Amino acid sequence: MTNERIRNIRTDLLSDNWYILKRATFEYQRRDGSWQTQTRELYDRGNGAVILLYNPEKRTVVLTRQFRMPAYVNGHPDGMLIEACAGLLDEDDPEAAIRREAEEETGYRVERIEKVMEVFMSPGSVTERLHFFVARYDDDTQRSDGSGVEAEGEDIEVLELPFSQAMDMIASGEIIDAKTIMLLQYARLHNLIPA
Repeated sequence: MTNERIRNIRTDLLSDNWYILKRATFEYQRRDGSWQTQTRELYDRGNGAVILLYNPEKRTVVLTRQFRMPAYVNGHPDGMLIEACAGLLDEDDPEAAIRREAEEETGYRVERIEKVMEVFMSPGSVTERLHFFVARYDDDTQRSDGSGVEAEGEDIEVLELPFSQAMDMIASGEIIDAKTIMLLQYARLHNLIPA
C-alpha cells in the first residue's frame, strides 16, 4: 500500500465466522492537509469471478436462480435472485475459478472465455474484487444439469433464457443483481448476441 495520505493503520478482528469482518482505524490526510482519524468496518469474503454464458445462434443466455438471505432480509419478497454464474476464487486464479463455478452451477464446461473487466462491487465496506467473464456455450458443452454443490448449501436452478427476455427482466425488476445487469448490458453494448 503506497497512499501517503494514509498512516497508522490498525485493524481489529470482529468476526471470523463465515468470512472475516475487521474494523480498521487509520489517519487520513484531507485535501486541506489536516489529518483525521477514521474508522471503517471491512468485510473480507475473498475475491470472486462471474461469467455470462451466451449462445449467439440461439440468442440465449444461461443464468441461475437461487435463494439469497441478505436480499430476503432486506425486503426482497422470496429472496430468490436471478444471476449470472459466480463464485469465490478459493485460491485459484480467476479463469480457473470461473470454469469450475460454471460447470458446478450450470453444468456447462466452457473452453474459450474472455475476461471483460474487474470491479469492486461495494468498495465502501466489502474488499471483494470481482473478475467478469463471458463465454459462448452450446448444447455440446453441457456436462450435467448443474445446480451447485449441495455440501456448500447450493440449490441452484439453471435458466436458459432468450437474451431479449433477460433484458426485459432488468426493466421489469425481475433481474436486480448488479453483476448480472452489468454483464447483460456488456453483451448488448458489444453485440455478443445479434438483435
